[in-house]
Formats: sequence, structure tokens, C-alpha cells
Amino acid sequence: MAVHPATDTIAAIATAPGMGGIGIIRISGPEALSLLHQMFVPHKFHPHFSSHKLYYGTIVALDGQVLDEALAVYMRGPATYTREDVVELHCHGSYFVLQEILRNIFERGARPAENGEFTKRAFLAGRIDLTQAEAVLDLLQAQTEKSAHLAVNQLRGELFQKLEGIRKEMITILALLEVAIDFPDDDVEIINIAQLTASLRSTIIAPLERLIALAEQGKIIREGVKVVIVGRPNVGKSSLLNALLHEERALVTSTPGTTRDTIEEQIAIRGIPMHLIDTAGIRMHEDPVEALGIERARQKLREADVVLFLVDALSGMGTRDRELYATLQDKNHLIIINKRDLVSSEALQCLLGAFPHEKILAISAKQNQGIDGLLEALYQAVIADNGALCEQMTCAPNVRHRSILAKTLAACLRFDQAMIGGAPVDLLAVELQSALDYLGDITGLTTPDEILDAVFSQFCIGK
Repeated sequence: MAVHPATDTIAAIATAPGMGGIGIIRISGPEALSLLHQMFVPHKFHPHFSSHKLYYGTIVALDGQVLDEALAVYMRGPATYTREDVVELHCHGSYFVLQEILRNIFERGARPAENGEFTKRAFLAGRIDLTQAEAVLDLLQAQTEKSAHLAVNQLRGELFQKLEGIRKEMITILALLEVAIDFPDDDVEIINIAQLTASLRSTIIAPLERLIALAEQGKIIREGVKVVIVGRPNVGKSSLLNALLHEERALVTSTPGTTRDTIEEQIAIRGIPMHLIDTAGIRMHEDPVEALGIERARQKLREADVVLFLVDALSGMGTRDRELYATLQDKNHLIIINKRDLVSSEALQCLLGAFPHEKILAISAKQNQGIDGLLEALYQAVIADNGALCEQMTCAPNVRHRSILAKTLAACLRFDQAMIGGAPVDLLAVELQSALDYLGDITGLTTPDEILDAVFSQFCIGK
């Protein structure tokens, strides 16, 4: 992100690209009110604009040409998102009209806002901490109700409060160490190693470990998981995709090899995004186009979080099925027998016996039989060993937080061992201070500028 004076007035379109009923232009900075006076003519004369009140009028160009009818609102700082003076123009949603109005704003002295610059100004002004700023981005990118719920809680400061509780405990211990350094010959015992160790483990280390565990689950809820459907040609992979989506997304025919490339769609199961990937049937081939599709299928299989291995109930387990099944042993997978409606109960039981140590689901994708059970099994496969966390969490650190929390925890564990080992007090203080500095990187207290730039560059322009 380029370096600009903090006194700049910035402007950008705040609504999504494309045609819509309303488009909003946001202006923030010391010249926001002046710009409003220059280019907005209220329907009824007003010598001044009251804060946080909507006005109806017209927007005019430098030459007096009317650009649009609009509503305008002036919000006096610091009672605004950026804590600066802010103006919003609520215009018609034509992309051309919005760009023309924006061009006129720039001609009057404002400059284009950069990615996330409004939110960055809110952070720099102390209105929000860095975890709340990142929650804004999470909310914009939320794919499910659960991911939106996590983002809202983080925006309200829940993660910050958890981190702040840990930080205060660190400061309390560090203060004791500093006193011990300042008064090394005092007869009074300042540091009780046993009590300090117990406090460290219960109020700092345990909460850090909990947050790291939540981060792993938070990644699933925010980003979802890749679910790859694999099997021989014509076992019903595309029919299964259609059944899971409740729509005819993939072309289905009786001809083997109909799917020659991957087809990707998304569903949500109890708040977790599932990226479904239908692949080309894996077999020996001569067609060069199909060969590319099969190679892409193998690549998607390597990247999969969960694999749905489909077997045809009619043809049973052939050599190619067994070879493909052998490659899945190190992957989280479900075995699915498709076309159960076309075989007898005896034949189906015989096929189930080919997988004596596996949980198997028998379905009919075309008849929509067993799909609800498959969805539940898929959900359980995703949250295995972490189901309680997934169901109960109200906030979760993101990938950046998780990396820093790991460093913080490592520093605290070194501090713990150093205390037990009888290390000098000044060295203990250095180790704990490093943990404290790491924690500050999460909330923005000590975050380097290049990290801030990386965070806010992920935002869209106008937020």
C-alpha cells in the first residue's frame, strides 16, 4: 500500500460492481463536507448540513451539468466509521453514473481510496483493533450463516477480549519479574516459582492452546473443505453431484467418459461450506482430451480434504476399483455404493462384504435414496474429533492469528521451562516480553507496517 498523508481526503464506490438500484459513493477526510457543498444541491435550501441526516437533491459537475438525483448524508467525525468527517452519496446504481460522479470528486481534490483504506483509517484512529478489522473482511467473504456469525462476534470484539485477558495475565507476571530485577537483594520473596508456574499454565498456556484449536476449526468454517467425487466411468458421479445440489448441474448419459473435466459447485452442511468436485472417470484411455480430464481428476484427488469413492452396485468391485481404492487409504474418505435400487439385497450385501473394516453407504443418486444419510456422514467425516468445538465456537482466530499464537505459545513454554530450570530473572523477563510482543502483533499493538499493508490489501476498494 502506497504511503499517503493522513490529511488526504479519499473517495470510492462502496457498493459492489454491476447494475443495481442504488450505488453508494463514500468520501472520508477533512475536505468531505467542502466537497459536499461544492457538488450537491439540496432540493430545499440548507445553509449547512446537519450531521447524520439524509438530504435529497442533485449532484452537479464542475460545469453545472446535473449528473444524478441522489440522497446525501454528512457524518461529522469522530462519530463515523473512520472517525473522520464522512460523506455518502446514495445514487442510482448505473456504473457509468457512479464513475462520472467519482471522477468529478477527484477533480475537486479528493484522491482514489486504496484497498481497505477506510477500514485501515478506522484501525489507525483506534476505533477498532486489527482483529476487528479482519472480521470486516471475514464478514464480506462469509459463505454460510455460521461463518457470518463468527465474523460478527469477532467484529464485536470477542476475540480481542480473549486475547486481552491473556495479555493482562502476562503483564501481571512480567511486572513481578521487573520488581525482582529492581530489588535483587530484598529479603522478601517476590517470586514463588510454583505459584507462578501454576498461574502461567492455567491463565495463559491453556487459553492459548484453546485458541489454536479453535483456529483449526475456524479455517473449516471460513474456507470450507474440498470434497472430491471419484470412481470409474459411469458409476454415477455426475448423478451424485446433481443429487447433492438438488439440480441438474452435470450432464448425465449412459456413455462412459461423459465428464471430461472437473465440475465444481458448493453446498453448505450445517454451516460448513463444502466445495463439491465432480471428476472425470479414472481409467485407461486413448482420447487426449479425456486424458487431460483424468490427470486433472488425479490432481484434485491429491488436494481433497474428503473423498467420496463411488462404486457401481451393478458391476461390483473390479480391478480398477480396487486400484483406485488402494490410493485412498491415507485420505479421509467415504465409500458409497451407488445404484442400490438396481440390485437385490443379497447382491448388495455381498458387495458390502468387500469392505469389512469400513463404514459404507448404499444410495441411489438417480432415485435420491440415501442422500440425507450421505450428507450427515459427510458432515461427521469433516468434523471428526472436533465436533464439539465446531458446534460451540463463537469466535475463531484466522490463519494469521494461528501462526502468531503458535509463536506466543512456544515462547510461553520456553518461559515455563526456564522458570523450572532456575534461569536468571532477567532472562525470564526477556522470554515473556517476546511472548507479549507476539500477542500484540495479532491485535495491532506491535504489528509491523508491512503486515498491516498485507492485511488491508485483501479488502475491496471502498471498504
